[in-house]
Amino acid sequence: MPNQVTPSLPPRPGRGTFPAYQAGAGWNALLPARVPHTHPPSARSYDVIVIGAGFTGLAAARRIAELRPEATVLVIDATTVGNGSAGRNSGFLINLPHNTRMGGHGSPVEVARKQIRLYDIGLKWLHELVTTHGIDCGWNPVGKYHAAATPDGEKRLRDTLAQYREWGVSYRELSRDALQSEIGTRYYGYGYHSDNNVFVQPAALVRGLADSLPANVRLWENEPVVSLDGTGPYTVTTATAHLQAGQVIVANNGFARKLGLARDRVFTIYTYAAMTPVLPADELVRLGPASEWGVIPANRLGTTLRKTLGGRFVVRSAYSYEKERPLAEVSAMLSDAYQRRYPHLASHRFEYVWGGVTALTRNGALYFGEIRKDLFASLGCNGAGVLKGSMFGKLLGEMACGLKSPELTDALGFERPTWLPPEPIRRMAIVSAIQYQKHRAGLER
Repeated sequence: MPNQVTPSLPPRPGRGTFPAYQAGAGWNALLPARVPHTHPPSARSYDVIVIGAGFTGLAAARRIAELRPEATVLVIDATTVGNGSAGRNSGFLINLPHNTRMGGHGSPVEVARKQIRLYDIGLKWLHELVTTHGIDCGWNPVGKYHAAATPDGEKRLRDTLAQYREWGVSYRELSRDALQSEIGTRYYGYGYHSDNNVFVQPAALVRGLADSLPANVRLWENEPVVSLDGTGPYTVTTATAHLQAGQVIVANNGFARKLGLARDRVFTIYTYAAMTPVLPADELVRLGPASEWGVIPANRLGTTLRKTLGGRFVVRSAYSYEKERPLAEVSAMLSDAYQRRYPHLASHRFEYVWGGVTALTRNGALYFGEIRKDLFASLGCNGAGVLKGSMFGKLLGEMACGLKSPELTDALGFERPTWLPPEPIRRMAIVSAIQYQKHRAGLER
């Protein structure tokens, strides 16, 4: 059964404007308790207010503060940094495209190469921040596996490798025997490994980024924003205060809809993860000889695996639309996925089980740019928020400062999110798509 590491907060004003998680993030529970910045700021007017202290919002705030050291910048988040969505992912920093059909200009190969260039710049920038500020987040550039348990999954992986060859990305293919040797299971019949990934402890990374912001950035945690009004200057209303800002950056992903943005472009999905206790040495060795590795499934609704440097094992799988599933049900489902892949282990018990929300768009494109004068947004990370969010947040900050670059030009040239139908048609369509993909995933789940 899951360990309810952090109970959800009691109801308070603005509760519907951010996720009401049933349990705290497992990654965050491994860290020392954080003392959040909850003291209300004395000022009521700022040059820039950033809504959301995830990877996107923190990157935007940092870049604005660097380019405009005289500016006053306030970052507001509805939760404690590290326990929000940014600290609930699997900790893969993959610097390859997830969607190569998002370019309105040029071929998919050209679009992919532009994305790869952006992600490489973002990865280098993040690494510089981690190094400069001594952020202890387990930064480990060991690549990742992709593995398939079904013929359909194998075909998907081989199609991806055809793209890799076009992009000039190196990889090595792996048979069932080779996968067993490296990750300790014969569950998968085919796979490959590529070097295009860095592992991090996501809660440690986002907390480190928040705690190393420039001096002219103020952070206010556990304070939900409940409305955004005006045309510049803007009025940002929180649960307890009315604030003014010349510019506003909206980086709270799918919950920007509660503020009137992207209502017909972005929707939210919950996904789930579980983490074991530290495993005994004789059990860890059954998960392969490497101290850390991760597996990306061949189907989007498949199961992601990660063996961590700290000797734990993480299993992530499943989606639900707009609402979190009961954690006891989630725990049983993830335990089954774990046991099917590693039946020879003595235990399949989890210490932490949690859900996390991500924002998707219909065509996988990012909702990015200046929405109206001095109002900027980057929303819809589509499940790739750590690196993608950081890079696009950086670009958004530069855009707000009037800085132009080839990278910003590329980002603004990507396809925009396509229209979503209203409720209840939207719910019916998305739930049906989840059920279809769930059936199609089969043993990849």
